[in-house]
This record gives sequence, C-alpha cells and structure tokens, in this order.
Amino acid sequence: MKPFRTATMAFLVLAASCGAGWAGSMDEEKALSARSIEMWSTGAFDLAGETFTEDYVNHQQPDVNGGVESLTLNEWTEAAKSYRQSFPDTTVEILMQFGEGDKVATHWQFTATQTGTYLGLEPTGKTVTWTGTQIDRFEDGKIAETWVNWDMYTMFKQLGLLK
Repeated sequence: MKPFRTATMAFLVLAASCGAGWAGSMDEEKALSARSIEMWSTGAFDLAGETFTEDYVNHQQPDVNGGVESLTLNEWTEAAKSYRQSFPDTTVEILMQFGEGDKVATHWQFTATQTGTYLGLEPTGKTVTWTGTQIDRFEDGKIAETWVNWDMYTMFKQLGLLK
C-alpha cells in the first residue's frame, strides 16, 4: 500500500504545481460564479479583473433580441451596466450550484423593478422576476467562459412586451 500512497501524493503535488486546470477549490469557484451573477445587482464591475480572464467570452442564449450572442469581457460589462440603468434595484438569489471538473453550474433568480428605459420601453415601474442558468468554465482560478440561458419570455411578459 505504501508505494501506492507515495505515487498518489506525487501525482497530486505534480498536478498542483502545473497550474493549468488547477483553479483552486470548488467552493472558491462557486463563490466566483456567484460573484459574477451578483455583479448584475451590486454593480461591482471593478471586480471583473479578479473574476474573469482577460479573454473571457460570455455566450448569451437568448440575447435581448432573441438570438444567440457571444460577448467579450468589455461587451459583457457594458451590457450589464446598461441593464442596471433600467433595473438598478436588482436582487439576485442563487437557487442552486453544482460543480464538476473545471465547470460550475448555477441556477439563479433575478427580481427587479424597471425604472429606466429598457429596449425602448419607457419605465413601467413593474417589478419582474425571472430565472436563469449559467455554466462557468474556469482557467487558472478565474472564469474564462460562460454559457447563459435565461427566461426572457417570463421577463418580457411581466414587463408587457409580450401579450
């Protein structure tokens, strides 16, 4: 048994020293995923450099126009800032999280009141609630890529954009 234990420890030390794919604990990755979602409510975009890689890509499905869009970190930050101008009181609730390998999946719920113009819709004063799920992929302790699928239909219906 002792040679097996020694070989296992040697593997773990080697894996930890390689850096690639060794992003830290799953709890740390889950916390970064939650932080990235909570930026929509806190507006703490100054934390983006600590949260995302420089070449971060965010895949939105659907985007606000109903298509699929991939955003760079700067584009994502600008989209989130623009959203916050329309919904500055957004609250985020993390409903559940799962992690495996270099990925964390988070199911979340947003609640917000539209007090600014959104997609050409003048402020309605309506409070809306919708859910979404995102999967974050990690590299070197930061989020490198995100896939987001959110319930645009429910949000739009509550705002009166859909009948």
